[in-house]
Amino acid sequence: MRDVQGERDDRRIAIDRVGVGSVSYPIVVLDQKDNYQHTVASVSMSVSLPHDYRGAHMSRFIEVLNEFQGKVTIGAMELIAEHLRTVLDASFAEIKFSFPYFISRKAPVTGLASFTRYDVSFTAVKGESCFDLVTEVSVPVQTLCPCSKEISEDGAHNQRAFVTVAVRMEGLVWIEELVDIAERNASAPVYTLLKREDEKFVTEQAYNNPRFVEDVLRDTALALEAEERITWYNIKVVSNESIHNHDAFASLKRNKKEGAQ
Repeated sequence: MRDVQGERDDRRIAIDRVGVGSVSYPIVVLDQKDNYQHTVASVSMSVSLPHDYRGAHMSRFIEVLNEFQGKVTIGAMELIAEHLRTVLDASFAEIKFSFPYFISRKAPVTGLASFTRYDVSFTAVKGESCFDLVTEVSVPVQTLCPCSKEISEDGAHNQRAFVTVAVRMEGLVWIEELVDIAERNASAPVYTLLKREDEKFVTEQAYNNPRFVEDVLRDTALALEAEERITWYNIKVVSNESIHNHDAFASLKRNKKEGAQ
């Protein structure tokens, strides 16, 4: 049967990335408490395409994914990306798994447990002699405005915010550790299940710990700077403002090895 994708192309235009995206796929990831967690990822896979190749064999992307079913961990990302690069005969391969991750959280007073969702991604890029892996976690938190508290006689406006932390690491940093760093530097965490006494606690916790997005970002950065396993980080804090018709945000990117972006 004729191999159309494998035909030679004479336009002499190499393509940076070609592949498949939005592939829903069941995966298993490492869980700090329970060893493993089953979830469903949206997967994007791509490779570089030389100028003389007409197209990539798209079915091979899914075949590679099938070979690593149940083996998607941070430690396996280089192996998966390298296998993808080899199978597609490419100079570079990139693979990204984006998935919901759930952590059981206990309410602060009643101790009632419920699951909180965090959005996580692993992005791996593999070349012939290089490898890069970025782990990203988006953490919902609560922020309370210091200015509002200062100028108001009663109360202060608060809102849900999101701290997104992306890191490169030397040595395993658990998803749970990144979540903890983001939550403890906000005004208060958010929970799925709270009874009245829990709500009172969380409301007062936020009120007694007012934070601008800049405060959350800077203290998160200090925590990441102190963590020797992390070599690079990118932080973005977005506050879904409650009394303004816009969001507030702050961002920061640092390469700890170079002391620069």
